[in-house]
Amino acid sequence: MPDINGVFLPFIPIGGVDGLPSKPPVSIPEEKSFGKVFEKEMQSIQFSKHAQSRLDSRNVTLNTEDMQKLQNAVQKAEDKGSNDSLVLLRDMAFIVNVRNKMVVTTMTNDSMKEHVFTKIDSAIIAG
Repeated sequence: MPDINGVFLPFIPIGGVDGLPSKPPVSIPEEKSFGKVFEKEMQSIQFSKHAQSRLDSRNVTLNTEDMQKLQNAVQKAEDKGSNDSLVLLRDMAFIVNVRNKMVVTTMTNDSMKEHVFTKIDSAIIAG
């Protein structure tokens, strides 16, 4: 069987394979490799549908600085061996599953009043 650019073909082109142009291998920058992109995504914070709907319903948007502070807080919790953490950021509270880096629920200042947080093993004040 003939091959074109390292791909074996189950057929022979009408004109043969000798006259086909050869293409150099595609070069992908290291920072855009699958491994690097996958690693970056696995380290970033994700929001559950419930948490995202809470943010949307309260018209809350997190800027880049907020996301960085949240990310740092979760990293600190992970370094300490936490499983489920309460992260306090400005006038918001986030319950985060540290192992999965998943925000499970969010609350704003109004909904935190007289609220009891359960099933957490750590609390972090992110700023």
